[in-house]
Amino acid sequence: MKKYYDAVIVGCGVAGCFAALHLPQEADILMITKADTEDSDSFLAQGGICVLKNESDYDAFYEDTMHAGHYENTPESVDIMIRSSRNVINQLIAWGVDFRRDENGELCYTKEGAHSTNRILFHDDVTGKEITSKLLAQVKKLPNVTLLAHTEMCDILSGKNGCEGVLIRDEEGKLVPVYARDVIWACGGIGGIYDNSTNFPHLTGDALAIAIHRNVALKNVNYVQIHPTTLYSKKKGRRFLISESVRGEGAVLLDKNGERFTDELQPRDVVSREIHRQMEKDHTKHVWLSLKTIPLDVKERFPNIYQKCLEEGYDITKEPIPVVPAQHYFMGGVKVDSNSETTMDHLYAAGETSCNGVHGANRLASNSLLESLVFAERAAKKIAAELVADGLTENAGRRETAGEPDEDEWKILEKRYDIRKEDYQNMEEYAERCKESIWDAIRKEDEYESNHKNTKCG
Repeated sequence: MKKYYDAVIVGCGVAGCFAALHLPQEADILMITKADTEDSDSFLAQGGICVLKNESDYDAFYEDTMHAGHYENTPESVDIMIRSSRNVINQLIAWGVDFRRDENGELCYTKEGAHSTNRILFHDDVTGKEITSKLLAQVKKLPNVTLLAHTEMCDILSGKNGCEGVLIRDEEGKLVPVYARDVIWACGGIGGIYDNSTNFPHLTGDALAIAIHRNVALKNVNYVQIHPTTLYSKKKGRRFLISESVRGEGAVLLDKNGERFTDELQPRDVVSREIHRQMEKDHTKHVWLSLKTIPLDVKERFPNIYQKCLEEGYDITKEPIPVVPAQHYFMGGVKVDSNSETTMDHLYAAGETSCNGVHGANRLASNSLLESLVFAERAAKKIAAELVADGLTENAGRRETAGEPDEDEWKILEKRYDIRKEDYQNMEEYAERCKESIWDAIRKEDEYESNHKNTKCG
C-alpha cells in the first residue's frame, strides 16, 4: 500500500467495483473493504435488476418508482437511472453476467411487488452474486487497482481542499493515513446497527458517522426500508431474505389459520405493515408464506432459497415457511447530486451509502443494484474528466509506502485534519460512538418530521 493515490474507493460491492472499472486505467486506485471481498450486501441481492425494456415502458417505470417512493423521489435522479439502465445492462452482459434467457436466447423478465409489468432481469435467485462476482473479477485484473480486504476506514482527511484522503486501520491493526485526490464512499448501508437485518453485521454506516463528524450533509436518514419477508428464526444473526420475486411469481402470505390476508404485490412498506397487523391479531411472531401457488418449478427457479429453507427444516415444495419483516435497505444516506458528489469537495458517495433521491421514502423492488451501478459510473466519469483536465496524474510518480505515523506526523495530522490518535485507540468505543451518532441523527429527523407531520416510510 502506498501513501498517495489518485482515488481511494471504500467498499467493493457493485458500486465500488463499477466505479473502479470506469476510472482511467492510468489512475492509481486503492480499494479497501473492512471484511472479505465477497462480504458485501451486493452479493446478497436475490431478486434481480430493473431495466427499461423499451421506450413505451418509460412512463410506467417512472410512475412505479415514484409511487413506491411516496412521490418524495428526486425526479431528475429517477429519470437518469431509468434512461441509463439499458446501457448498464449491456455493459454487465459484456463483462460476462449471465441473465436468464428463454429457449430462443431472449432475456427473461420477471415481476416483483409494486411493478406494473415484468421488467426485472435475474440469474436464478442469486442475481447480486452473479453481477458482483463478475465485476469483482474484472477489477482484480486491473493493474492500477490495489484491493485490500480487512482494512477499515476510520476517518477522512478533511482539509482546505476538501477531502484529501482517508485514515485507515490495516489488517495488522495499524492506523495509516492515505492521501488521495478523490475519495468514493461505496461502503453499504446501516443494517449492522439493527438487531434484526438482512445485511451483513459489519455494515454499520461508517461513512454516515464520519459525515456527521466532518459536517458532510446527510439526507433522509430516517428512511429505512423493512423487507416484508425474511425467514423467521430464533437464532441471532443476519436474517435470510426471501426475495420479493417469490411473491412476484405467485407466492401468497397466510395467517395462522392458513388464510390469505393481503395483496402480496403492494409496495414493501405496505406489505410489512400488513404483516405486523396480522401478527398482532394472531398473537404470533411470524406469518406464513406459501410457494405452492407458484406455477413454476420452485426448486429450479429459486435454488438458493430452496436449499436454505431445507437446511432450516422447511421444504418449500410441500409446506409454507415462517416469515417476518426485518431491516433491509437504507433509502437515506450521504447527500449527493446527480454525479454522486457530496457537499465536500473531492468526496463522492454511491450505492446504499448515498442518497441521490431515486428511492424517495420507499425503494421499489430491484431498483437498488441499478441505482448503485448508474450513479457509481457517473461518479467515476466525473472524477476521470477532472483528472484528465488536471493532466493525469498528479500522483503517478509517487511511490512512498504508507505506514504508521510517527509522533511528528500525528502532530501534523492533528493540526491539519483534526485527527488525534487517541480517538481511534479503542475501536469498540469508537464503533459505539459512531453507532450512537447515527441513531441520534435518525431520532432528530423522526422528531422533525413528527413535528411537521410529514410521511415517512415504514
